Amino acid sequence: MTDLLTLAASAAGSGLPLGITEGGAWLLRNVWLIPLLPALSFVGILFFGKRLPKGGSELGIAFVGIAFVLALFTAVAWIDHRDDFHGEEVTRTVAVAEHHDEHGDEHHGGHGHPSLAVHNTVTWFQSNGVEFTVGTLVDGPAVMMLVVVTLVSLLVHVYSTDYVAGDRRYTHFFAFLSLFSASMLLLVVSENTLQLLVAWELVGVCSFALIGHWWEEKPNSDAALKAFLTNRVGDMGLLVGVTILFFTVGSALPGQFGSFSIAETNALANAGALSHTALLVASCCLMAAVMSKSGQFFLHTWLPDAMAGPTPVSALIHAATMVVAGVFMIARMYGVFFEGFSIGGSSINMMALVGGLTTLVGASLAFVQSDIKKVLAYSTISQLGYMVMALGVGAWTAAMFHLFTHAFFKACLFLGSGSAAHAVHSFDMKADMGGLRKEMPHTFRTFVIGSIALAGLPPLAGFWSKDEILVGTGGWGLFGGTGGNGAYTFMLVMGIATAALTAAYMTRCVYLTFFGEFRGHGHPHESGPRIVVPLWILAGLAIVAGFLNLPKGFPLVPDSLQERFGHFVEPVAGYFPTIAHGTPSWSLAIFSTLVVAAAIGVAYRYYFVKVEAASKACGKSLTELPNGPTTKYPLARRGHNLLVQKYYLDHLYTDVIAGGTKGPLADVAYSVNQNVIDGVVNAAGENAVKAGNLVYHRFDQLVVDGVVNTSGRASSGAGEELRKIQTGKVQGYAAILFAAATVLAGVFIVIV
Repeated sequence: MTDLLTLAASAAGSGLPLGITEGGAWLLRNVWLIPLLPALSFVGILFFGKRLPKGGSELGIAFVGIAFVLALFTAVAWIDHRDDFHGEEVTRTVAVAEHHDEHGDEHHGGHGHPSLAVHNTVTWFQSNGVEFTVGTLVDGPAVMMLVVVTLVSLLVHVYSTDYVAGDRRYTHFFAFLSLFSASMLLLVVSENTLQLLVAWELVGVCSFALIGHWWEEKPNSDAALKAFLTNRVGDMGLLVGVTILFFTVGSALPGQFGSFSIAETNALANAGALSHTALLVASCCLMAAVMSKSGQFFLHTWLPDAMAGPTPVSALIHAATMVVAGVFMIARMYGVFFEGFSIGGSSINMMALVGGLTTLVGASLAFVQSDIKKVLAYSTISQLGYMVMALGVGAWTAAMFHLFTHAFFKACLFLGSGSAAHAVHSFDMKADMGGLRKEMPHTFRTFVIGSIALAGLPPLAGFWSKDEILVGTGGWGLFGGTGGNGAYTFMLVMGIATAALTAAYMTRCVYLTFFGEFRGHGHPHESGPRIVVPLWILAGLAIVAGFLNLPKGFPLVPDSLQERFGHFVEPVAGYFPTIAHGTPSWSLAIFSTLVVAAAIGVAYRYYFVKVEAASKACGKSLTELPNGPTTKYPLARRGHNLLVQKYYLDHLYTDVIAGGTKGPLADVAYSVNQNVIDGVVNAAGENAVKAGNLVYHRFDQLVVDGVVNTSGRASSGAGEELRKIQTGKVQGYAAILFAAATVLAGVFIVIV
C-alpha cells in the first residue's frame, strides 16, 4: 500500500483525486482502537462480568469512557489536521486542492486549504485474485459520530446502573450495550461497503437482543422479532445495492474485477465515470435499507414497538446508534446518491419525498399516543425523516448537524421519560402521570429543555439545525435567502408543517406528564444522581450545541466562529460531491419560529386552558375535553381513528400479509400439497403398481415363464427319447454308427 492514495482510475483511464492519505496524527491512523475498546468490554463482561463487584457494569463504563476520551482526542487531532496542509500532501495532492479551491469561497466559506481524509487498510482475505481489505476512513463525519456515539453511550451506561439495577440479566444487558456501541463505532469508520455491511448487521443483531431483553413477556419478544424481520427486508436492498456498486466500479477501473472502496465508488460517481442507470438502481436498493434501519415511511412500523426494550436501550437506539445508521450511510455514500437521484438542480426525488412523507407521518402519529416513549418514538421517526429529506435536497451539512443536535435532545427526552416512568412504574401519560413537575423538578426541567430544542425554538440546538434544513431546500426566496441545490418548495412546506406538528405534540406531552393532577398510584419521587446527572449533561448540550454552526453573517459573532461544524465535518475531497449551500434567511427563520410559536399557542390553549378548566369544573384530572372535536365532527373522528390505527399499516403487515400467509395462503398451499402434489404422486404410485401387476401376470408369468417352461419340457422330452437309444448294447451302437457314417458319406458324395 502506498503512503498516499490519491488516484482512482476512471473509465477512460485518467486519474481522479480521492483526497485520502495514510499520513496524519497517530490517533487518526489508529482510530480502530475506539471501536475495539467496547468490543473488548463485551467479551470481558460476558466471561467475567458476574464475578465483578458491579456485575460487569464498571467494565462497560470504564472501556466506553476511555473510548470517549480517545474520541475527543481524535476530534482535536482532526481539527488540527483539517487545515494543516503539509508539504508532501501539497506536492502529491495538488489536483485535489486546486479542484476544491475553485469552489472554496462559494461552497466552503474559504476556510483555507483542506487536508486529506486519513485512510488505512490491511488485507482481509483474497478470492480468485481479488483482494478484500478492512480498514478505516477518518474524516469529518466519522469523527463527529465517534464523539456522539461514545458520549451518549457513556451516559446511557451510567444511567443504566440505576435504571436496570437488580435485573436478572444485568450483566447480559451491559455486555450487549457495549457490543451495540462497538458495532456502531465500527460502522462509522468503515473504509469499504463490505465492512460497513458487517457492522450494519451487527447493529441489527444487538438491537434484537436488547429490544427483547425482557423476553419472558410475549409483546417484548414479538417487538424484537418485528424489528429484526423488518430490518431484514431492507437489508436485502443493501446487499443488492452493494453488489451492484461493486461490479459497476469494477467496469470503470481497468484491470480490476470490482471494488468495495467507499472513496473510489464516490469519486467515480462524482466524475460521471459510472453508469447513471446503475447508480439509480443501486441508490433505490440502498434506500430500502435506509427505510427499514432509519424508520422511514413505510418500513417504520417496527420502531415504536421497539419501545418494549429498556428505556436506556431506546435512548441509545433513537439518539446515537441504530436508527441513525441509515442516515450516516447516505452521508457516507453521498456521491452515489447525489448522482443516482440527480439531487442537484431538481425539485423532487425519491429520497426527498420519502423523507418528507416520513416527517409528516411520524409527527401526526405522535399526537394520539398515550405511552410517553411511543410519543418520542414517532418523534424520532419524524426527525429522521427531516434528516433524510435534508440529504435528499442536497443540504448535507444541515442533515448531519441535525443528526448531531438531535442526538443530545432526543437522548435527554428518552432518559427523562424513563426517569418519570421509573417513579410511577408506568409509561402511560394519561392513566399514571400528571403533576410530576412538583415531585420531579430535575426531570421536569430537563424534559422541557429537550422539548423546546425538539420543537425548534431559538436559541436551543434544534432551532439552528432545523432552520438550516429549511434553508437548504432552496424553496424560500422571500426577502433574501436563496440558493441550494434545487427548488424543493414542496419539501419546504412539509418541513414547516412538521415543525408546527412537533411543537404541538410536545406541548401535549409535557402537559400530560408534568401538569394537572397526579393520576397514578403511590408517591413518585425524583430519581437518583446516576439518572439526573446524565439528564442535565444532555440538556446542557441541547442548549449550546446549536452554536457550533452559527450561519454565515451572524451579527456580533466573528467569522472564525461561524459555520464551524460544517467547516470541520463536511468532507472536502474527491469522494464528496460539490454541493451548493443556501444562504441564511432571516425571513424564513422568523416565519418558521412564528409557526412553531402559533402551534404551541394552540396546543397550550387546548390543554393548559380548556382541559385544565374542564378538570376543575368536574373535580377530576382530565386528559382531553369530553366534548372535543372528535365527538362533534365526524371527519375529525375518522381522522383520529385513522391515526389511532396507525394508517392501518400494522393491519396490512400483520393481518393481511403475515396473517394471509399463515391463514388463507397457508390453507391454499396445504390444499395444493394434499390434492395436487400428493395426488399426482399417489396416482403415479397406483399406476406403477397396476403396471407392475400387469407385467407380472401377463408378461412375466405367461410369456417369459411360458417360454422357459416350454423349453424345459422340450428338453425333458428330447432327453427321454435319447435315453431310449442308450440301451447299453454294443451291436446297437455299431448299427447307429454305421447308419450315420453312411448318411454322411452320401452327403459328401452329393455335395462334392
